[in-house]
Amino acid sequence: MAATVSRARRRRTMNEINMVPFIDVMLVLLIIFMVSAPLITTGLVDLPSVGKSRQQPEHVIQVIVGTDEKLKIKVDQLEPESIPANRLAERVKKAQGRDATSPVVISADKNVKYEAVVQVMDTLQRAGIQRVGLAVKSGASSN
Repeated sequence: MAATVSRARRRRTMNEINMVPFIDVMLVLLIIFMVSAPLITTGLVDLPSVGKSRQQPEHVIQVIVGTDEKLKIKVDQLEPESIPANRLAERVKKAQGRDATSPVVISADKNVKYEAVVQVMDTLQRAGIQRVGLAVKSGASSN
C-alpha cells in the first residue's frame, strides 16, 4: 500500500508556475535598461539663446508681412514701401549695398500663415542673404 501512495504523489501534475525565476529575469533586464538608457546619445541640438543684444546694428532692413500677406520693406527709420514678392530679394540686396552682412529682420503679424513667413525667409536665403532673422515681441505678455 505504501508503494501505491508514493506513485500517486509522483504522478500528480504541478498546478502552479514558479514565478520567482521570471521575476528575477525581469528585474535584471530592468536594471540593465536603467543603466544603459542614460548612455544612449540622442541627436544633439544646439538651440540659440534669446536675449537682448548689447548694441543694436546701425543698418537694419525690415521685411514686413501684413495680414493680407503683402510685403513691405523698411530700411532703417524710413517709411515702409510696398514691394512685390518676386522683387523682394533684389530690393533687399540693393538696400544692403556693399555690406552683405547687414541683418534682415522679418516682421509678421501673428495672424499671418506660417507658410507665408517661411516663403519670405526661403526667398531671402536662396538669394544668398546671410543674416535673416525673425522679429518677436519682447516681454512676457501673451497678446
